[in-house]
Amino acid sequence: MNGLIKGIHKVEVSVKWDPSPAGQPPTDLDIVAATYHATDPYGDPAHVVHFDSRSPDGTIHLNRDSKDGKGFGWDEVLTVEFDRIDKRYARVVVGVVIQQRPGPRTFVSVINPALLIREGYTDLATDDFGAVLGATAATVAEFVRDDSGAWDFRPGVHGFEDDPASFTRVMGAHRRP
Repeated sequence: MNGLIKGIHKVEVSVKWDPSPAGQPPTDLDIVAATYHATDPYGDPAHVVHFDSRSPDGTIHLNRDSKDGKGFGWDEVLTVEFDRIDKRYARVVVGVVIQQRPGPRTFVSVINPALLIREGYTDLATDDFGAVLGATAATVAEFVRDDSGAWDFRPGVHGFEDDPASFTRVMGAHRRP
């Protein structure tokens, strides 16, 4: 990528939430990201990054993973290095999934959830998932490579109310234009 081209270069997507009350099962949110081929940007994902994984080229990786929301600061942090993503990929979609153990959960049952998407010191988006309280998962960001090779950020939290196990298969088609 040419250094004169403006666009998104390296982004952190962060999620935090408060732990479940004493005696309640832990709440576990997971950030997931999927890349899509330029030849089929709304088809099946080329690869999906989630807990215990990273993209094959190392451009998308999870820095922090919490299973219960305990701890200080952001509980889940995912980094995407757009400058290094191969040209055969034209789209990256990022989402948040609520683990369904021990039973069904939606964002309404998550205590104080928060989302922060930033590039360097610039906040690109923040959200509290208030618009998707009935969802089991949500897409939170879409990044699209334009004809010049620069990456554009398309903000927006969009809920998904079906079985979250199928979310990663359809999260890219979920926001089809």
